[in-house]
Amino acid sequence: MSLPAAPDDQSITRIPIPQLPVIPPSPHNYDPYRATDVPIVIDNGSSTLRWGWASSLLPYTGPNVIAKYKERRTNKPLLLFGEGIDAESGARGQAKYPWEGDVLLNFDAFENALDYAFLRLGIDTPTVAHPVLMTERLCTPLHSRALTSELMFELYSVPSLAYCIDGVMSFYHNNNDSYPASSDGLVLSFNTASTSVIPMLEGKGILSQSKRIPLGASQASEYLLKLIQLKYPNFPTRVTPMQTNWMLHNFCEFATDYTSLLRELKDPLKMRSAERIIQFPFALPVQEEKSEEELARIAEKRKEQGRKLQELAAKSRMEKLVRKEQDLQYLVNLREGKGTENKREWMHKLQSEGFDDEAGLDAMVKKLEADLKKARKKEAGEAILKNRRSLQQLKEKKKQKLLKAGWEARARARKEKEREREEREQQEKKEEEERETDLGGWARKLRQEQESLMSRIKERARRKAALSDRKSAAAQARMKSIANLAADDRVPKKKRKGGGEDTFGADDADWAIYRKINTAVESSDEEEDINQLQLVEQKLLQHDPTFTLQNTLASLNSQRSALLSAFKPRYEEGDVEGNTRIHLNTERWRVCEAYFSPGMAGVDSAGIGEVIQNILSEFTFAERGRLVNNIFLTGSPSQFPNLSDRLQATLRPILPPEMPINIVRAADPSLDAWKGMAAFSAKPELKQVSVTREEYEEYGGERIKKWWGGNWNGGFIPS
Repeated sequence: MSLPAAPDDQSITRIPIPQLPVIPPSPHNYDPYRATDVPIVIDNGSSTLRWGWASSLLPYTGPNVIAKYKERRTNKPLLLFGEGIDAESGARGQAKYPWEGDVLLNFDAFENALDYAFLRLGIDTPTVAHPVLMTERLCTPLHSRALTSELMFELYSVPSLAYCIDGVMSFYHNNNDSYPASSDGLVLSFNTASTSVIPMLEGKGILSQSKRIPLGASQASEYLLKLIQLKYPNFPTRVTPMQTNWMLHNFCEFATDYTSLLRELKDPLKMRSAERIIQFPFALPVQEEKSEEELARIAEKRKEQGRKLQELAAKSRMEKLVRKEQDLQYLVNLREGKGTENKREWMHKLQSEGFDDEAGLDAMVKKLEADLKKARKKEAGEAILKNRRSLQQLKEKKKQKLLKAGWEARARARKEKEREREEREQQEKKEEEERETDLGGWARKLRQEQESLMSRIKERARRKAALSDRKSAAAQARMKSIANLAADDRVPKKKRKGGGEDTFGADDADWAIYRKINTAVESSDEEEDINQLQLVEQKLLQHDPTFTLQNTLASLNSQRSALLSAFKPRYEEGDVEGNTRIHLNTERWRVCEAYFSPGMAGVDSAGIGEVIQNILSEFTFAERGRLVNNIFLTGSPSQFPNLSDRLQATLRPILPPEMPINIVRAADPSLDAWKGMAAFSAKPELKQVSVTREEYEEYGGERIKKWWGGNWNGGFIPS
């Protein structure tokens, strides 16, 4: 595989360096709002909290996360919110989110976030004496709403509280001029942890037919992170969720036809042109250059160390030699004492030295004498020389035997080659007759043989690749075979020590174990299959007009190698900059395609297209036309490129040709929900849909007023 050419610097995007948060401005002046009933509008998003006075043009915003952290120098406890968490290096590990997925659960964190929000608004009174309009998720659990109401009424003592759905309020803001008359449409609200589909007729949300898909920007970001980790398992730098979220919003987009796009990307050149390269931070290794004097000093030091090691080795050999001489002298004296001592006492003394009988003592003495003799010869530099004349005779005799054996082998080889040539001629003649009789059948037979050989070669290549991964089943089976060889119990240990017969090799299958555990050397079967495949392909190229070079194994491997190189370019081992790059190609569209096929990301749910089809089937033909004539997209993920085209391509086949489809995106997908809430809270209708403190104490926290912008999934307070 050829290494990729160095990409142009303009095609490389570098990961942005996190910036320290700026000091927030001073709290808002509360005097203009003191003793007034100006509502407070809170868009409680799972990733971003937006809050502000209803009369403001823009809200305050911040990441919806808090951290309780103790400052190191002063040991002072800190409560950090939003971007302030990044100011302390250790605070990120203590971060807590009010939301768990798409459900509000961590009310301690939510309380701290609301404390910060009210302080920024400048509220300096013990209670919050202003009506509050707050968002909640579609189909929010009653338990979550009850705890939120309890927090607002019991802790902050708000006079009234109303809940609404962010997607509906964004639709309200973008259709405010004609609301509620002729305000029909299908709202697609793309949130952080979910995607909601809400039909709207005459300005009212038909929540009984609304659906929520448990896939949002956070799941898409996690899916992208998993794809990157799968593609780059040994990436030198940790890829954080914050970085994948940045890649998701800057490089990912929807494909109008995902399947056709994948077919186009099978061309390596098109895949190269479609990729986006992300450069991660890296540090070049520092190579310290040494002067000639330092190099000479290091060489002299190594020589000195070598001399010391040689001296230590010589001293150690001399000490061993002295010990062996002492041991030999002691054992000789022990053997000579046999005649002077009682036989029983001498045997007892012999056994105390570790010998069973006199033969063991004699064997040890002989061994020590031989070791000493060899060591003395080595120390003195003597060499064991044999008789030159007899050695020359042995060499001459061996040469004659080799010459005779070589002549006989060549004669046998000539006969064998002659026999093989005759068999080959007969086989070629038979094959030629078969080809002339039935060319199609002969070609099919050879193509089947080619497929069989190619499958065997590919299976060996897959097994080699699997063996390189120590966690794979093939590698574990290999280690098990090695362990079984090491612990071979076919011959008991006692028989093995006593010279018992080992039957390994009696069966020819025993020798296959070596080919199974040896992964470095190609087997003879593999080489034979490759040669046979080349022969078959040559015959097909020569006689079969439908078989071209594109059908050969070499061409197929070359195409696959080029595609893999385009999918994941490889850099040289020492290229630090290249090895810290991520190449996004198919992932750019695959992640967004999960919105229409959530199963790709491991989410067991229907996609957007199927959900819309099911919702539209519950309405009449005329109502269906009113809904699809104004498909409204809101939420930050709705800004992904080509979403409108993808929806158009999905809905057009399931709708009548004469039914028009009009897709509109919110003017500001991130802030339009809050702006719609602010516009609605300025109207008298807010008092009619809000729950007062008296109603909360009478009916409980999970009860709400039934109105066009709120949930209809719980108990209702009678109006």
